[in-house]
Amino acid sequence: MNRNFSISPRIHALSARAGEARQTTVGPETIHRVRTANGITILVRSNPSAPVVMLEGALRAGSVDEPPALTGLSSFTASMLSRGSAGYDFDRFNEAVESVGASVSAGGGTHVTSFGSESLVEDFPLMVEILADMLQRPTFPSEQIERVRGQRLVRLQEREQSTRSVSYRRFNETIYGDHPYGLPTSGYIETVQEISRDDVVRYHRDHFHPNQAIVVVSGDVEPEAVVALLETHFGAWPAGPEPSSPADSIPPVSGANGVQSKTFPMPGKVQSDVVIGCLAIARSHPDYHAVQVANNILGQFGMMGRLGETVRERQGLAYYSYSALDADIGIGPWVAFAGVNPQNVDQAIDSILHEFERLGQEPVSDEELSDSIANMTGTLPLRLETNDGVASILLNMEWFGLGLDYLQTYQDRIRSITKEDVQRVAAQYLRTDAYTLVTAGPDANEN
Repeated sequence: MNRNFSISPRIHALSARAGEARQTTVGPETIHRVRTANGITILVRSNPSAPVVMLEGALRAGSVDEPPALTGLSSFTASMLSRGSAGYDFDRFNEAVESVGASVSAGGGTHVTSFGSESLVEDFPLMVEILADMLQRPTFPSEQIERVRGQRLVRLQEREQSTRSVSYRRFNETIYGDHPYGLPTSGYIETVQEISRDDVVRYHRDHFHPNQAIVVVSGDVEPEAVVALLETHFGAWPAGPEPSSPADSIPPVSGANGVQSKTFPMPGKVQSDVVIGCLAIARSHPDYHAVQVANNILGQFGMMGRLGETVRERQGLAYYSYSALDADIGIGPWVAFAGVNPQNVDQAIDSILHEFERLGQEPVSDEELSDSIANMTGTLPLRLETNDGVASILLNMEWFGLGLDYLQTYQDRIRSITKEDVQRVAAQYLRTDAYTLVTAGPDANEN
């Protein structure tokens, strides 16, 4: 098929394959970082091992910027970006991307609108052109607005039928109260129904600016040529008002005093889902790596750590049980999850709380600590073997201001965590006298 699209003549200049040995490190010496005049930070890491290019980006426009009455607006706007722009209507967009086997995406999050592409190196200039057009010049066709609304309403209705989705959404609403972190980025049925085309246009106009945007590229490319290509397509994008720092854009988060416990009945279901946890730390907190190691021991390593071994395997109380730390710009929760037979809800909760308490009261074994640290330091190199893994990590590093040498110091940071550190952070942040508990499922007598 003939593709009559405007593409950059820099295809050969982009390639980093000629004369370049494979680079095995990711650090200041292999990351090309520049900031454009309109405020975009660009990071490029050349990887000549495969003729593929991954681009990941983020704009400072998220659900924290939307009014509560229009919860879901940011995510809705992101979904509309690929539905038509000045140079690419919906059909032409899909033809351009699919005809070369590439992908282009956009999505809305809490603090950012993410965007990206994956393509062969020869098609990368076209992907940049398409991304630039959809981010800067979307048309928001009315018929596509209604199509996206219909799709989202179906997904939201499906969300209300999942005990797992209901339990986690209600947990966030309960632990955060009226804080923006308590609202789902996808919105609610009633708020999505209220979003108009004018709302989408206004949100894009007010919040889509290049200031503090991040673009990361990893693949078989030459860094200077990538920067030149990006400046060609994004350099004329006018900067908006200088935004405040992400931390200043949200209200402070405060934890619960005492125990908050809520149950949400869902008749007809065969499983109950339990979410239990405490507000812990922000990503910038000095305890972050200690909590990560403690969480790996609690509910990640092997068969989902102690929770998987005890609650699921030994006691047989859950179909699954694990834990996670959701640290962001603001304080995030340290949470345990379990899917259980409705008859076993109380026993499963008691068992989870016992593991919380045990981690804070008793030192972990030397073997648990060493195995967990080996797991955490050993999986990182595997992620760095792929362009999407590199791009994702670099975007995370830039967004949280971790520094270009973060990956080079990561293993030492993790290996420095002691048994005393694990016990201390567990006792401090997994409070068995001040936690939030949410259960969604049928009544125990129903089954």
